[in-house]
Amino acid sequence: MTKELSKKVEIIKPSGIRKFFDLVNEMKDVISLGVGEPDFDTPWHIRDEGIFALEKGRTFYTSNSGLKDLKVEISNYIKRTQNILYNPDNEIIVTVGGSEAIDIGIRALVNDSDEVIIPQPSYVSYEPCAILANAKPVIINLKAENNFRLRAQELENAITPKTKLLILPYPNNPTGAIMEREDLEKIAEVIKKYDIYVMSDEIYSELTYCAKHTSIASIAGMKERTILINGFSKAYAMTGWRLGYACAPKEIIKQMLKIHQYAIMCAPTTSQYAAVEALKNGDKDIDEMRKSYNQRRRFLINAFKEMKLECFEPFGAFYVFPCIKEFNMTSEEFATRFLEEEKVAAIPGNAFGASGEGYLRISYAYSLDNLKKAMERLKHFVEKLRAQGVK
Repeated sequence: MTKELSKKVEIIKPSGIRKFFDLVNEMKDVISLGVGEPDFDTPWHIRDEGIFALEKGRTFYTSNSGLKDLKVEISNYIKRTQNILYNPDNEIIVTVGGSEAIDIGIRALVNDSDEVIIPQPSYVSYEPCAILANAKPVIINLKAENNFRLRAQELENAITPKTKLLILPYPNNPTGAIMEREDLEKIAEVIKKYDIYVMSDEIYSELTYCAKHTSIASIAGMKERTILINGFSKAYAMTGWRLGYACAPKEIIKQMLKIHQYAIMCAPTTSQYAAVEALKNGDKDIDEMRKSYNQRRRFLINAFKEMKLECFEPFGAFYVFPCIKEFNMTSEEFATRFLEEEKVAAIPGNAFGASGEGYLRISYAYSLDNLKKAMERLKHFVEKLRAQGVK
């Protein structure tokens, strides 16, 4: 080949999460705490609905924006949980996971050289999606002393005349941080003052442990400038079903739908029928999984205290983000040695942005037995490093 490839694709770094996932697949007897995938099976009543859809021959395309019944249930769910009313006919689109919703939402909003503000550490796809849309990512480095919450002044300092969109990633992957209503109200005032949009990624909204999740779209004056992203992967243990959704003003959804039509056509039909059942009858499943995650969360926080490893307490998602700066090595070096020497896989903090350097993401979407074994190995590893004087 003599022709150049796309420059903007070439500059994008491969996912740091997938790198360690691939390493794990090449090793034996590894405990993996790297991928954010629930260890629960999709509840049977949801699987049954998917099976029934196949048995009934429901293998056709749905409408581009999704099954009407599913959009009605999404509308009902958000009204019930957040007291926000979205019209299922023109303010909701069903997507292939939350990731597609993020991608087409950014592309529908930005023009060349528009700025997209991205608080980090955060999910790995926001920055590449902004670059692929020819926007300029503007990074806000979140601070541990603020519990990795975005502060209104930090946001205001980052805004310029070219700012178009803020991505609000809470509950947060990788830190487990949350934003409470008081925090969001201050952020909302800045957004309205400068007349920008916000994309609120709420895929972990059902996994909060000490305070009920609040959507920024529920705050006065915010629904009309918010794209609310959610899905079924985390709350209902439906990662492989690849189903998410976006809710937004009809003018935005109309543009997102154009991209979705040409790139995807529609989300998987079987998954959509299963998701109707999840929203109608899945609250009990969420409660049971949340209780189990909370037990694991408390176990890990206590384990870190016992081994004197600094870690702020996360109140959402299913991740902890312990600090490893005392060992005077990069997060990638630490994670690589931990994998090679102790056969435990975790993700380097810098996979989620430069401000994640010096931290390690550990997922507790795994069994308590595996977490206990992994913490024994982590304790052995940090004690060995301290004895060696690795500081």
